[in-house]
Amino acid sequence: MRASLLGHAAELPAVQWQRLASGDDPFVSREFLAAAEACGAADEAMGWQPMHLCLRDDAGQLSGLLPLYRRSHSFGDFSRDWNWASAWSRAGLAYYPKLVTGVPFTPSPGPRLLATTADGTEQAALLAAVIELVAELGASSWQCLFLREAERPLLAQAGLLERRGVQFHWINRAYRDFADFLEGFTADKRKKLKRERRAVAEAGLRIEALHGDQIDASLWADIHRHYRDTFRRYGNHPAFSREFFTRVGQGLGRRMVVFVAWQGDSAVASSICYRDDQALYGRHWGADVDCPGLHFELCYYRGIAYAIEQGLQRFEPGAQGEHKLARGFEPVPTWSAFWIADGRMREAVADFLRREDAAMQDYQAEMTQHLPYRNQP
Repeated sequence: MRASLLGHAAELPAVQWQRLASGDDPFVSREFLAAAEACGAADEAMGWQPMHLCLRDDAGQLSGLLPLYRRSHSFGDFSRDWNWASAWSRAGLAYYPKLVTGVPFTPSPGPRLLATTADGTEQAALLAAVIELVAELGASSWQCLFLREAERPLLAQAGLLERRGVQFHWINRAYRDFADFLEGFTADKRKKLKRERRAVAEAGLRIEALHGDQIDASLWADIHRHYRDTFRRYGNHPAFSREFFTRVGQGLGRRMVVFVAWQGDSAVASSICYRDDQALYGRHWGADVDCPGLHFELCYYRGIAYAIEQGLQRFEPGAQGEHKLARGFEPVPTWSAFWIADGRMREAVADFLRREDAAMQDYQAEMTQHLPYRNQP
């Protein structure tokens, strides 16, 4: 197998990308990554230089792919390495560039070592190639962020340092409908949730679930405005353009889901999600109106109802948010892995991660005590 680098996700033909076992994950799809790179969210000017690592056999056929970016800062990758650059500087070393395998502005666990077979051969070759690339480029590290549980042993065997995080995910326990899900709540929590939903219903808003290929240009303008204004309201940069959402919507089709709140003929709020055959993934939301409970309705309750209706196993609404506990989302571990080039810094990071891991386990256990269910899962 021979390794090579792609300067853009679109350089790999769609028919070859489809040969990779990605579990139909929407975020490591050619549609998502190519649109992010083409529309200015993940290009070199934004500190995301694409250099996707490809493996090909002697016949030139694609056998493996590692989504990969050369980064000049850490904004948008959710690596949680806030103080690491200063630690490298104190040691007389440069932290940037670093190499990152992950999805721009998307802290969603998913497949990272994409291959055409599952025997581990291509995955091991990808790992060897990216570790060699770290040395060639003089990068401080390679960060494989938000990887799936099944990939952890491979990265541990290759010598990467493992890091635990915590997110709040909803688990479908074969619920018949939303009412069946609520039946497991304590009476007080169930009453509060129903009151939130009633406030939205009494506001006279009509809520509709649309897939990406059902949304026209004028509605995308409204949805993007909701997304953009929410980011700007909190002083953050809205990385994704309207063109990005339009392209991804058409490309992913039913793998993109948007919950839209209508007031008459006007789209006044929306929540952007993605899906595969197993899970729904919540990403962005925004609103033109101030309606109590609307955020919870669009971002959580409609997603739960959709997941039950579609027979999905999970609903992952994004990073952070202890308020999700009261809505039935459970604390679950997430995993990232780090290859640190410098031996001294590797020892320092390993010590830090050992101490942090104990705290994260305690945090997850504590959060579990605040779930709303009568019988805790």
